Formats: sequence, structure tokens, C-alpha cells
Amino acid sequence: MFRKLVAIEPVSLIPSAETKLGSYAEEVVMYPDVPAGDDEIVARIGDADAVLLSYTSQIGRAVLERCPQVKYIGMCCSLYSPESANVDIRYAAERGIVVTGIRDYGDEGVVEYVVSELVRCLHGFGQEPWDGMPREITGLKVGVVGLGKSGGMIADALKFFGADITYFARSEKPAAAAKGYRFLPLDALLAQSEVVFCCLNKNTILLHEAEFGQMGDKKILFNTGLSPAWDEQAFVKWLDGDNLCFCDTVGALGGEHLLNHPHVRCMQVSTGRTRQAFDRLSEKVLANINSYLQSLSLS
Repeated sequence: MFRKLVAIEPVSLIPSAETKLGSYAEEVVMYPDVPAGDDEIVARIGDADAVLLSYTSQIGRAVLERCPQVKYIGMCCSLYSPESANVDIRYAAERGIVVTGIRDYGDEGVVEYVVSELVRCLHGFGQEPWDGMPREITGLKVGVVGLGKSGGMIADALKFFGADITYFARSEKPAAAAKGYRFLPLDALLAQSEVVFCCLNKNTILLHEAEFGQMGDKKILFNTGLSPAWDEQAFVKWLDGDNLCFCDTVGALGGEHLLNHPHVRCMQVSTGRTRQAFDRLSEKVLANINSYLQSLSLS
């Protein structure tokens, strides 16, 4: 059991999960707002040996150096790699601090958003049809950049509607080939796809001026990641053509200054934050804590 567990910001746990935290620590402190900076984060952590945080705060080396009691950090958000994490995982490892994160808890809502917006665009629901007359997803040339969990789910959903799926990833995936998805180099995928989906880890940028040149005009681009998948200057130049970009959050778009661009469609809400997603998040956060505490009892 932890001596003191602190959630330094809202962590989106359902009420029953928050109650369950009391069985894992002698003292639990839950803060209702986001800390203003490092000094406030350090003050909130205090002498706690366990910390929870979401994606809106950063725990870097400067914070950890001032919080020597911390032994466990539970990220109540996605953890894909040290580079994309909002915790300095490498320094934490040097200090013997265990950092856990979760994955695959909000993908279903993102898939529903993608299908909804694409259908509205192609059919012209509430707008002019993209091709001048209503069309189906059937036969649509779709390119998925990043065939992880969410990218794979998007590909599967659009395949169900009859789309022609190609993908680019770090390596070819036999499971994707078995479904009929074709692996293409990035430049070839961008050139031939009518709709491109970027499903990349945070802070991963693959689209530069050359890539936007290969993509060309009369294209639709979806970014489902947490940050832009592009260099902004090249993106804006491409966007000024006969193209459309869909993002659910301002973070994925790159900033509020792009919201009023006539070729941007941004919901300004995280489409993965659903009731079911909070259930899955809560279950996985508690499972991580339980596994960590069990590992201590066995050591």
C-alpha cells in the first residue's frame, strides 16, 4: 500500500474508481484543477510516494529532483514512447521510479467521429458534397499513415463500407495483408489516396513540404493524433489549395490561429473522451496500480 497518493490534476476516473484508490493508499489527495507550473506541481506532490496525472501536465526532471519520495507515477493517459510522454521516463528510470501509462481506451469514439465526418462530407449533409454530387465510401481510396490500434480500427471500419485501403507504417504487417490492405511507401500512398488519415503518436511529424507536394490537391486529410503530423508552414500552403483538413481537437490542428481557415473542420473536442472511454481508462489505471503493488509484495 502507498503511504500517500496524489492526483495532481483531474484524471478522468469514474467515481467508483476514485473510491477504489482508498484501498491502495493510506492517504489519497485529488486536486480538481490543473497546476499552473512546476512549483505548484512540486507543492501538490509534497511527500507523496505515488502520483497520478493526465495529459495536461508535465512531470519533468526538474520536478522529480525536488520530489525524492516518489516511487510510482501513474499516467492516466496514453503512453506510447518516452519521446511522446509528458513524464521524463528516462530520468524516472534512473531514479528507480516506476512509470505506467495506458493505451487503447478512447479509440472507439475516434472511429465514430471519422466515419461521421467523412459521410457528411462525401454525401453533402449540411454542406456541399465533396465531389459535387453525393457519393459513398464504396471504392474510396483511403490511405492510413500509422497502422496502430486506432489506425487499424479506422481501416477496418472504412473497409466495411467498401473503401480501398492502403497503409504506411514502420514495417509491413501480415495481419493487415490478410485483410487485403496494401502497404505503400509514404510518397506513393499520399499521391494515390483521396483521403489520408494520420494516426501517429504525439510529436511525430511525417508530412513536410515534399510530402504535401506528393499529396497534391483535391484531397481530404484527417489527423486523429494529439499533435500535428505536419510542418505548419507546408500544411498551410497545402490547405490553401482545394483541400480539407479534419481534426477533433485544437491540439491536433496546431493552434487556435488555424480554426478560422475555410478549409479546416475542427470539432474542438476530444472525440475519444466518452462515457465508455472513462470506464476503460479507469479499469486500466487501477490495474496498473494493482500490478505495481503486487510486484512489491512479491519482491
